Amino acid sequence: MSETTESKTNGGNFFEDFTVGQVIEHATPRTVTEGDRALYGALYPTRFAVPSSAAFAASVGLDPHPVEELIAFHIAFGKTVPDISLNAVANLGYAELRFHRSVRPGDTLATRSEVIGLKQNSNGKSGVVYVRSTATNQHGEVVLDWCRWVMVHKRDPEAPAPETVLPELKKALEPGDLVVPEGLDFSSYDFTAAGEPHRFDDYAVGELIDHVDGVTFTDAEHMMATRLWQNTAKVHFNTEARPDGNRLIYGGHVISMARALSFNGLANAQLIVAINGGSHVAPAFAGDTVYAWSEVLDKAEISDSIGALRLRLVATKGRDETTTLRTEDPSTGSGAGRYKDGVLLDLDYWALVPR
Repeated sequence: MSETTESKTNGGNFFEDFTVGQVIEHATPRTVTEGDRALYGALYPTRFAVPSSAAFAASVGLDPHPVEELIAFHIAFGKTVPDISLNAVANLGYAELRFHRSVRPGDTLATRSEVIGLKQNSNGKSGVVYVRSTATNQHGEVVLDWCRWVMVHKRDPEAPAPETVLPELKKALEPGDLVVPEGLDFSSYDFTAAGEPHRFDDYAVGELIDHVDGVTFTDAEHMMATRLWQNTAKVHFNTEARPDGNRLIYGGHVISMARALSFNGLANAQLIVAINGGSHVAPAFAGDTVYAWSEVLDKAEISDSIGALRLRLVATKGRDETTTLRTEDPSTGSGAGRYKDGVLLDLDYWALVPR
């Protein structure tokens, strides 16, 4: 057998492997199936009527029956992991995420990413990589696109730092940026079937909604979810990948759990159309019990039957009776200090609701 020095395995990219402007076509397009819908419902206590009921979805103009928007996000995100975040320390945040069209079983999603920013950390051992990723379906149509930034290990701490490039990202998408799914019409909306009577006008900017319920994370479930989305990041599976020996729960798992919990109080926030930004504030591990609360940040009238709520969704480890986000800043006496202990996720998104 002849010897070869070239490895045929993929060890993932390290920080110094990225360059601004680099475009990566991610491998393994993935076809969405009804099995994805069923497993999503088994992993998360989701009860939103549109993805749950084909008849309900058809009654609001969505036929064939779409899957939950976050299924498309997880699949598209998972495609990026082997190239972007296989050697990640942590995924740090999201911005400018838009869902451009509904995804149905039978759709095949493929993802590409462009590196839009780089910044080496002061310790010289890692750096932050900014990418803009785009998922398309089998027809070449854009399904969703988003920006994220991730902290990635360096292969060689002595490798020179690249020029710092920080992308300019919108703090929030405007109502005019939102894409309403083709055919959507809430004129004949069945509030009884949906589970709550609350319409667009029933929500006020500044309102806080405690979603009450909690769910405890388990190793088996979060690893099953992460495999389902073909996310290969080592920190989610391998106890040797982190110094403390704990498997880190995939941040998207926290997002989907919090979104499912938000049904209690926001059952009619049927469709996520954009994510303005998000931060994984602290790591989550098996055994943590997660709760969620929401704040109404803004409202917009989209059509005669459809409104949009801009919502802040906060997931906490343990129940937060106060629904406050930050500790008091001792220098000013205001609530502008660091995140409170126990905050896991701070997600800002737009959702469509009936008027």
